[in-house]
Amino acid sequence: MAGTESPKNAMSLSQRAHRNKYREEKLAFLLLRISLGAAMFILLVILFDIASKGLGVINWEFLSRMPHSGMTKGGIYPAIVGTFYVTIIAALFAVPLGITTAIFLNEYAIRGLITNLIRTALRNLSGVPSIVFGLFGVALFVQYLGFGVSLLAAGMTLGLLTLPVTVTAAEEALKAVPQSYREGGLALGATKWQMVRSLVLPPAFPGMLTGVILGLARAAGETAPILFTGAAFFLPFLPDSLFSQFMALPYHLFVLATQHHDITAVRPLAYGTAFVLLVLVFLLNLGAIMLRYRFRRRFQR
Repeated sequence: MAGTESPKNAMSLSQRAHRNKYREEKLAFLLLRISLGAAMFILLVILFDIASKGLGVINWEFLSRMPHSGMTKGGIYPAIVGTFYVTIIAALFAVPLGITTAIFLNEYAIRGLITNLIRTALRNLSGVPSIVFGLFGVALFVQYLGFGVSLLAAGMTLGLLTLPVTVTAAEEALKAVPQSYREGGLALGATKWQMVRSLVLPPAFPGMLTGVILGLARAAGETAPILFTGAAFFLPFLPDSLFSQFMALPYHLFVLATQHHDITAVRPLAYGTAFVLLVLVFLLNLGAIMLRYRFRRRFQR
């Protein structure tokens, strides 16, 4: 009949469409592989440059001694300890507040305009430049609350920087838990909190933990927030209280690379400091992966 296609022509059109889709899929995967390869190549070039120029100064003295002679000699021990302290303070501030906020927004808050505005604000805060958090930390913690230029003020500022990332990651992990878990718990007579604590948090915990550690890894490498709130140019001793100034690896690297009176002489120390900071961030990320895998296996059992 006119206007109809034979089975053979229909089969040919179907095979042609299938081949076109297959070519498009291969092209898309090829572009993805090229993009991944380009990104990995750039990353490896940067890592190789830092490692090749920084490994030569890495030794026990460099990691365990105080700096001296205008930071041209000695080690970076105060900077390592200061980075550890300020990251711990940021974690103590951001993690409990961020996780409880995520639980409230996802499990308890009424869906509506206010909740959507809060979520939008948190996601926008994730993209705010870190120097803005630093200036806000000066106004709030250093001046208004009277913490002064101190370890506590810097840690709280980094906690604010980490908070939006922590809330967003924790909420996304909670959303990934099937709704049937909640319905089943409530149907068995559990209270809302019993259901959240026993059935929702365990499967969501690996994703929440990953977000927390990745946020802290970012905070450990930030310079601008601590530049105004507590980091010192040169302190050949460890902080003795929460209200003391401190040295930190990111700021120490910034000083060696841009502000030192003899940049050529301290350039190897700058590369060594950069390498130590990269190792610290890598260990935090590795810890996130290992903990996520461990808790995921425990939940699957």
